[in-house]
Amino acid sequence: MPAPFAPAIEISNLTKTYAASGSNPPKQALKGLNLQIPSGSIFGLLGPNGAGKSTTINIMAGLVNKTAGKVVIHGFDQDVNPRQSRASIGVMPQELNIDPFFTPRASLEVQAGLYGVPKSERWTDELLELVGLTEQAGSYSRHLSGGMKRRLLLAKALVHKPRILVLDEPTAGVDIGLRDMLWANVRKLNQRGMTIILTTHYLEEAEDMCDQIAIIDRGELILNEDTATLLGRADSKTLVMDTGEDRRIPTLPEGVRAERRADGRLALSYAPSKLRADAMIDAVRAESLPILDVAIESPDLEDVFLRLTARN
Repeated sequence: MPAPFAPAIEISNLTKTYAASGSNPPKQALKGLNLQIPSGSIFGLLGPNGAGKSTTINIMAGLVNKTAGKVVIHGFDQDVNPRQSRASIGVMPQELNIDPFFTPRASLEVQAGLYGVPKSERWTDELLELVGLTEQAGSYSRHLSGGMKRRLLLAKALVHKPRILVLDEPTAGVDIGLRDMLWANVRKLNQRGMTIILTTHYLEEAEDMCDQIAIIDRGELILNEDTATLLGRADSKTLVMDTGEDRRIPTLPEGVRAERRADGRLALSYAPSKLRADAMIDAVRAESLPILDVAIESPDLEDVFLRLTARN
């Protein structure tokens, strides 16, 4: 049995090498990856294309065989307890892999059967309501819109009530309404104790949703930190001042980058670890520029992500 407070997922020295294919040489997708994902968290797994995210997810889900290393899902070692580890995780894939000739209700019933869920323990109707497909429950899946198919993918990932849910690019190409519905459901599931693992190219989503974020690149872990700490790594802020009609650029302390924006405001970028905001305000006042309004802009996740994954 898993330990009471064990991490949701523990990955140790995970390696995956794909065999040579045609003229393509062998490819090492993962290079000794070590990663722990806390139970009950909403966890972001980020990285550029080809970083190894999909390989990591597919290994966790039991869809791809690892070359070496250890993967423990909710306390169950994949090599020792493969059925229990697989039953502990549900994956909502990016691809729309839905049988067009099944209704949503039939799809969920078949999926539950594949996981060995007894009929008395199935929650098909509740799942259909959760994802907003009750009215379409009896329609063939081929008649569903793209957004409805994504809702069905989420429901399929939940049929066996996994402790861990993986969302692989869940909002790629979907409308705002579906995105809002998905995040509302994700938060509801997380409040019930489910661990959520999210991969996304929409960095603002990760910044808004995730408690903790890991960034991998070229098959290796770059960092694994709580979101607030990660954002603090940028060591960059921008002080924005409204100086009215006075458009001069004042003499500023060393290391400050100044520009006038299209709306006329003065933007001063600086490193908080080296300089305080009041030093710049004093410099502006020293040259008699009026200060009508002041705001501070902090960096976002995209700034940090691009800096950490910059390829030489």
